[in-house]
Amino acid sequence: MGSLSLPLSNPEEDEQEKNLTKARLNQSHLLNLFKCQQKYLNHFFQNLDLTQTLAFTQTLLNAKGTIFFSGVGKSGFVAQKISQTLVSLGIKSGFLSPVDALHGDIGILSAEDLLVLFSKSGNSEELVKLVPCAKAKGVYLISVTSVTPNGLMRLCDLNVHLPLERELCPFDLAPVTSTAIQMVFGDTVAIALMGARNLSKDEYAANHPAGRIGKSLIFKVKDLMKKEKELPLCSEQDLIMDQLVELTSKGCGCLLVIDDENHLLGTFTDGDLRRTLKASGEGIFKLTVGEMCNRNPRTITPDAMAVEAMQKMESPPSPVQFLPVISDDNVLIGIVTLHGLVSAGL
Repeated sequence: MGSLSLPLSNPEEDEQEKNLTKARLNQSHLLNLFKCQQKYLNHFFQNLDLTQTLAFTQTLLNAKGTIFFSGVGKSGFVAQKISQTLVSLGIKSGFLSPVDALHGDIGILSAEDLLVLFSKSGNSEELVKLVPCAKAKGVYLISVTSVTPNGLMRLCDLNVHLPLERELCPFDLAPVTSTAIQMVFGDTVAIALMGARNLSKDEYAANHPAGRIGKSLIFKVKDLMKKEKELPLCSEQDLIMDQLVELTSKGCGCLLVIDDENHLLGTFTDGDLRRTLKASGEGIFKLTVGEMCNRNPRTITPDAMAVEAMQKMESPPSPVQFLPVISDDNVLIGIVTLHGLVSAGL
């Protein structure tokens, strides 16, 4: 039988693995990097031209059409993110790839639109080529750059300079500080637009219906409560032992004690059942729900926010698993449970 030959070792791979094994993070070096980045960001804040920034923000606020953003590489990612932030605030916005624009996508632009070009150098070939094509469609052009002078500044209608001391990269090449200040600039302007447009919580929530933010701002107690046949109801004259099925079958962990006019008189929980059984023994067979129920339970109204119900359940002196939902005149309407709130994504 022939012998199996062992794979030959690759000296270059062995050396790389050896270097990786030796690699260690230096705590003081890491701390120094964060301090340097803070210094570079402070340079941006201290030298930003607020007159330019105000003109830029006002132009976006006055936009009649869509605010398009464009950029190449890392600046392109920032442009996309800022555009998405504006969309989430209800502002018509979109990202236009400069490469795709030159191959047909420029057809989305109209004379009422704005085109904001993010570029550190302001000389990106793709953006410089895009400018005259966008101008031919009557689009208002804005450059946001950090290196001056540059090609975009000479071609655009409005220019914003983002002061950049240098990149954190030891070679001053990798775009890390420049993209950080682009993001800070864009997001801050977005919040300024949010304030200028008087965007309400309800309007903001309407744009985030599936997320936890939206749910906490949209859902009210009446949207998530159990009602009618789902409610574990009983009267105060009912014997506790006669209501065990009602107590356990509705999945609420309690009984809602009401009078003939549906006013809430109190609650009786499965915890109350255990405590009563321990204290009374066989005497529990003669006790009514009214004798042992909590006459002062926490309650909530149907128009209260669902997140308020969760906070009320978790408040001192001890958390509870449900809240009866009542009207202003103490008529029982429903019940909201902690399990129901959590299941809804709150």
